[in-house]
Amino acid sequence: MNLKAIEQRASILAKNNGNILDCIDKKLLPRNVDVTLSEGIILGLLKQNVKKYFAIFGHGSTDFAEILRIYEKFGVTKTFNFRNEIEMTHAATALSWQYNEIPAVVTSIGPGALQAMAGSLASSSNGVGVYHIYGDETTHGEGYNMQQIPKREQDLYGKITALMSESHVFHTPESIRDGLRKGYLKTKHPYKAGPFYFMLPINTQPKIIKNLNLDTLPGKDKLENHNKLSEDKIKEFENSINKFNKIVIKAGGGSRNFSKELTRFSEILNVPVVLAPGSLGVLSDEHKNNMHVGGSKGSISGNYAMQNANLLISIGSRSVCQSDCSGIGYPKAEAVININADLSDMMHYNNTLGLNGDIGNILNQINDSLQNNKIKKSNTKNDWIETCVSKKKEWTEFKSRIYKNETLKDDAFKKSVLTQPAAIKTVIDFSNSNNCVKFFDAGDVQANGFQIAEDKNPFQTYTDTGASYMGFSPSAILASAIANKPRYPISFTGDGSFMMNPQVLIDAVHIKLKGMIVIFDNRRMSAITGLQYAQYDKEFKTNDSVEVDYVKMAESVKGVKGFFGGYSIKELQKILKEAFNFNGLSVIHVPVYSGTDELGGMGAYGSWNVGNWCEDVQIEYSKQKI
Repeated sequence: MNLKAIEQRASILAKNNGNILDCIDKKLLPRNVDVTLSEGIILGLLKQNVKKYFAIFGHGSTDFAEILRIYEKFGVTKTFNFRNEIEMTHAATALSWQYNEIPAVVTSIGPGALQAMAGSLASSSNGVGVYHIYGDETTHGEGYNMQQIPKREQDLYGKITALMSESHVFHTPESIRDGLRKGYLKTKHPYKAGPFYFMLPINTQPKIIKNLNLDTLPGKDKLENHNKLSEDKIKEFENSINKFNKIVIKAGGGSRNFSKELTRFSEILNVPVVLAPGSLGVLSDEHKNNMHVGGSKGSISGNYAMQNANLLISIGSRSVCQSDCSGIGYPKAEAVININADLSDMMHYNNTLGLNGDIGNILNQINDSLQNNKIKKSNTKNDWIETCVSKKKEWTEFKSRIYKNETLKDDAFKKSVLTQPAAIKTVIDFSNSNNCVKFFDAGDVQANGFQIAEDKNPFQTYTDTGASYMGFSPSAILASAIANKPRYPISFTGDGSFMMNPQVLIDAVHIKLKGMIVIFDNRRMSAITGLQYAQYDKEFKTNDSVEVDYVKMAESVKGVKGFFGGYSIKELQKILKEAFNFNGLSVIHVPVYSGTDELGGMGAYGSWNVGNWCEDVQIEYSKQKI
């Protein structure tokens, strides 16, 4: 390792904002350099604007860590150390997802890599680009390396990570261009992004790559889709919408970047829009056409529109089982128009007119064609939209009735406590009025949360509806201490989910997070308890008899402020203001009701292929026309 040369490069890059191409053009850096694999990776990622590293270093990453130390010394990159690999992976996912800053997660193989890879399920499931860099076993095969999988076979971690998403094993350092290109295509993919894993063998990290051409490393080309529909496709679209009088739009998570186009589309067609849990705000909640969420944990209005439509227009959706009721969410639908960039997702249903490509481009083309009468709509009057609107009113009235019943007597707490809907609604209202970003954790908090949230715009709410990863929410808000332009985050989490990653209390102080965690404590896994009662009328092993003082737990970490949320809305509202004003991480403990009283939750309105419902759902699935 030529320490002087590394420091000189880092110093030059620091003075030029890390812009490698500018440094080459100004002849401050040569086009070809001799660098170690470790430095080559850091330079290559720098060209892709990856400057932040989330790390738990191990024996397999000391060489890589040393280069990061030097580059941070000169201010080119920044490394943040954490206490748990799953926690830091969730934080990295949130930094990319919420702030569009792609970071790299660094650990060694063994338990660390396996935990980081498990956490990457959230980024894989939600289409979020994140780099993972794992220090791997040596390439010489001299015998078992500590923490490798105890099997006499090479590249096992490369194979495992390739199953999760895509990976590259740097058995040969000179394959750096190929590895970085594949990583760039995956993490920056316009509609199917995800984690990309670099496996850095311990002995290849310090190997010198001769004459690496910095100019040829990928990172400056935008990945965009500029397609247009053919005249034939436009005609097919026209024919399809004029065959049916009950049309529903299902807006999936892929539609969130196209709120303006989708709103205009629904207004021109004058048809209802049903949201997925991951697409809240794509149409303002107060918009007449917005029927709210639909699916196995949907809403009265959203599920009504799904169950009675005879044409489905699916936009940017993977048709996840919970979102389309395990395939029977549209029992009267006879055909589908699917607007999607991904071919396999586009052809999920039968009898489909697939409109493949960039969703924004397609919607703009269709909207223009509709407005200038290139696409002619049938003038047949029907009361479909008005019937759906009346169902939205019914849903609104139902929610109001639930919220008014603030408390119920709870068996675990032996007293009246807030219902989860009332408590969640209170925190949502506070979050919206203070321009905070909401992160919902898995389980009952998540399900009630996306039923209750009334977002006006996309990206006011983040929830891991892909992996439903317990512990995601409190870990994810750590990203707001690392982002260039942070917004105040609020984590909505249950007691079980919080205890999956309680070390966020320490790391929040370490990285100086200003944010809030609200723990809705019902001393059980209430989402599963609810399923057990619904299916078998009995609960089994989902309750928790252990009482935890979360306020004391929070305040055991110097720099964290704990609050008790109280037993009424008024108390909780007061505490939210106090917690929000604290200059650091606030933790609010709110005991909430869990039980069979129908006023204690938001209810379920769809089907799902789980438990003893499977046979009925599968019989219904065989009857579907789409």
